[in-house]
Amino acid sequence: MNIKSLIKRNFEKQPVANHSDYKSSILRAPKNNKINFPSTVSEISGPSFNKDIIRELDNDLTLNFSNKNQMPIGQKIIVYGKILDQFHNPLDGILIEIWQANSGGKYLHEKDKNDAPIDKNFAGCGRYITSNDGFYEFITIKPGAYPYPNRGIEWRPMHIHFSVFGKSFGQRLITQMYFQGDPLIKSCPMINSIPNSGAKKSLVGCLDLKKSKSDKVLTYKFDIILRGYNQTFFENRIEGL
Repeated sequence: MNIKSLIKRNFEKQPVANHSDYKSSILRAPKNNKINFPSTVSEISGPSFNKDIIRELDNDLTLNFSNKNQMPIGQKIIVYGKILDQFHNPLDGILIEIWQANSGGKYLHEKDKNDAPIDKNFAGCGRYITSNDGFYEFITIKPGAYPYPNRGIEWRPMHIHFSVFGKSFGQRLITQMYFQGDPLIKSCPMINSIPNSGAKKSLVGCLDLKKSKSDKVLTYKFDIILRGYNQTFFENRIEGL
């Protein structure tokens, strides 16, 4: 790609690093200004992902950890979309990994102190490599909201974490997908640390009732745009790949 075609970073879309309403940011926020530094060979060479590494059930979170094909508890959903560049060209061979809480808002992780029970048929993680038209799809369970200590007890909206891995080690981007209509989105201090309304909107998966009717499960569409003015917001790099 011609470097002149790249759109400069828009720091107005960046979240506030030290956001008083999100207390954890006070401890984690950097105290110095951000700096740019050149990439070395180790960041810009490889990896290349072969679709053969993906197993049959890697993108089906309702079955890839189940015991004797028992369904996990909760509303079965499909999350699908495309990975696109700033000119809306599809990107193939992109490794997408997701992780999420179960329907009770519980992660399968030893440090999750939520009182909700673990679902023995649900691990909450999956992966997919995009096709030639940039397409991806996951079958999963709608995650539950969960409480966390912030200004007293507050609630995180339902969300799924996305890791988008490009063509080199320096191209891993992380974001979250929220669910259209979730009332907790408006009150979440993490989301509200993002000042730009368009950037917030880019994180919301849209309910696709037309596809839901054909698949007989609730379906959400979540396209990820990696660069440009309409790009999806990323936690670790605003301008995308």
